[in-house]
Amino acid sequence: MKKIYLIALFALLLGGNAARAQQNSVDIHFNGFGFLDNREYRAFTERSRTYSGARTALDIGLNLDSVNHFVVGVNGIHEFGAKPYFLKVDPIAYYEFESKKWLFDAGMFPRAGKLSNYPRALLNDTLMYYRPNVEGLLTRYQGDFGYETLWLDWVSRQTANDREQFLFGISGKYKPNPLGKFYISHYFVMLHDAGPAVAIPGDHIRDDGAGQVRLGLDFSHKTVFDSLSVEAGGMFSLERVRRNEGGGFSKPLGFVASAYAGLRRIAFFDEFYAGQGHYVNYGDAFYQKKMYNRLDIIYTPFLFNRIKGQFVLSLHQSPGQLTDNQESFRVVFDIGRKKLVKFN
Repeated sequence: MKKIYLIALFALLLGGNAARAQQNSVDIHFNGFGFLDNREYRAFTERSRTYSGARTALDIGLNLDSVNHFVVGVNGIHEFGAKPYFLKVDPIAYYEFESKKWLFDAGMFPRAGKLSNYPRALLNDTLMYYRPNVEGLLTRYQGDFGYETLWLDWVSRQTANDREQFLFGISGKYKPNPLGKFYISHYFVMLHDAGPAVAIPGDHIRDDGAGQVRLGLDFSHKTVFDSLSVEAGGMFSLERVRRNEGGGFSKPLGFVASAYAGLRRIAFFDEFYAGQGHYVNYGDAFYQKKMYNRLDIIYTPFLFNRIKGQFVLSLHQSPGQLTDNQESFRVVFDIGRKKLVKFN
């Protein structure tokens, strides 16, 4: 991992020499969202609860030129009805290199827009509520035929009581014909979970990873729908408890498929899984089932330049539980980056 990131950073430094002539500037960015997410799960009663609250983020950016940026700020969450007012405030502090083809982030930076396209089977949808930042590194290359993203997220630093945990992953999308309908996408994530510095009897290092490879067709703006796409592929996971040096991985396998259709303010998103159960620590628990289907009915009652309000009714079906449901409403706002001052 270290060698890969050093190579990527060296390539970025070489590629950024053409953008050094512009003035320095300082800008400010304010964004956030409110959420009400009610989950009625009989399949997983421990996850049957209501999440509600608001997140707000404010940061200030120092732009050395058009590609080199330093950003510092805060991202705080308040759960409705909770005390004290802010449940948690996460710091934002990172360096970003962004050119036409390369993106490199180092520090504590927002995951939204960078890792938010991962399937819920690998990274569940409560992360945007309670873990909005990646703490580590991310590199992305965007070319004419697609993109590739590599990242590392340090979850927990080892202390006498806290475990050593970090996530790393890779994802990408490839279109053989940039103007065509067909594409290939892939996603992978691995959690390394070691114990605290003070050993716990019977505790062992765990490695917990999963991935998906999908073939897709994108018919957006080619039919009556504004957006229309279908995907199908495979899912695997790698699960190991290192009780001894010879301990190997268990490797559950399965089939995944999804379809999305959107027209104006209404959209439908259906996900299907069949195969062996997967225990992915940061993934959606429903994929522990051997068969699972989720249908999202999405309505966007208002959509303005900087604000979007969206209601989602989710219907979950798994063996023996056909009536699990979820109702959520989110308001997302983002004023964009506003320049405050320029200087030489």
